[in-house]
Amino acid sequence: MSQSKREQVVSHLRYIRQELREMHQGVMDDGLLPEAGEVRGVMAQMEALLELLEGKTPRKAKEVDA
Repeated sequence: MSQSKREQVVSHLRYIRQELREMHQGVMDDGLLPEAGEVRGVMAQMEALLELLEGKTPRKAKEVDA
């Protein structure tokens, strides 16, 4: 893995870890579940990290028919 890609991965992981810590702290301290948007944001970051590691181009979001 190139140094630049490694730095990007480390940056993504730090961000994700911080977001998850904040969510966990909110659950433990206040008993409040995170907002759905917060969870989606972290999931999007994890998806971006996976794509970075696998060298894939970002996928278009699939639309779900209700």
